[in-house]
Amino acid sequence: MRVIRGREADQPSDNRTPTADKATTFTGTVWADVLMAGEEGATVNNVWFAPRSRTYWHTHDVGQILQVIAGSGFVVTRDGKVEAIRAGDIAWIPAGEEHWHGGSPDSFLLHTATSIGTTNWLDEVSDADYAKGVGA
Repeated sequence: MRVIRGREADQPSDNRTPTADKATTFTGTVWADVLMAGEEGATVNNVWFAPRSRTYWHTHDVGQILQVIAGSGFVVTRDGKVEAIRAGDIAWIPAGEEHWHGGSPDSFLLHTATSIGTTNWLDEVSDADYAKGVGA
């Protein structure tokens, strides 16, 4: 067994420092705390999205679990499936499914993202694609 501690003051700040510099794979203002970085084939992050902020299109080799902690947002697949998500929800994205996720137009979103296997980053989600996905 191993317990991975969250943001405790006595831990080194190596990869647990929150960052807003996610410009290569996110649009808008996004902060991420890495909780587990690729160990045992899984990466776990707490991710905060400002309203309208979002990931780029991406896939996962094995899959991804999103546990929504606070706020509301959306998960949208490249083939047009749209799911609104809110606190208490858990989303499963299977291997190879092209998707993005992020905050609602009028709400922040906090989720814990567990990515299993490699994440394959694709193109940016345009403002038009975002609006179409969330019905704005």
